[in-house]
Amino acid sequence: MMSIFERLNAGSATTEDALEIYDSLAPVEVDFMIGNWTGEGFHTDHPMDGLLEAYHWYGKRFESPEDVHPLVFSTRRGGVASVNPVFMGPLLGLADRMLMPKSHAAGRLFQVTMPLFTTSKSRARLRMTTYRGKSSATMIYDQLPINDVFRQVDENCVFGLMDRKGMKKPFFFILRRA
Repeated sequence: MMSIFERLNAGSATTEDALEIYDSLAPVEVDFMIGNWTGEGFHTDHPMDGLLEAYHWYGKRFESPEDVHPLVFSTRRGGVASVNPVFMGPLLGLADRMLMPKSHAAGRLFQVTMPLFTTSKSRARLRMTTYRGKSSATMIYDQLPINDVFRQVDENCVFGLMDRKGMKKPFFFILRRA
């Protein structure tokens, strides 16, 4: 039987297995999330698997419980920029219903146009919510019906679950403290 770490490091599972891993992990407090985190997908055959990585997703930045940058992407010049999720909302909505381009070319096009979508303003906040029977830190988007609920893997890693209203199954990801 593989350990939680081995299962997470495998980088993929069925949705049912990912939920089993998620449910076995401890909740986290809001203060635990403060800082910069790099992100990576955890594939469950979800339509969004690989989408954020194709678009050069860097991770998330939690400045305080009130000031969260939910979508931080790498720029062409090697920096990072926060993208206003309201511009990504239609993309996320479509990704659940149809295949979205996940090619190198699509990612480069996004990077070229990214300055049109960047923001310096916080676009989410952190709160404790109860999800699947445990109260844990949750990132709540300001303008979209999306909650990212976190569970602790260790002191520098969390397993995240994106719960978007109307989405058929959750999207999973891993954040590592930068």
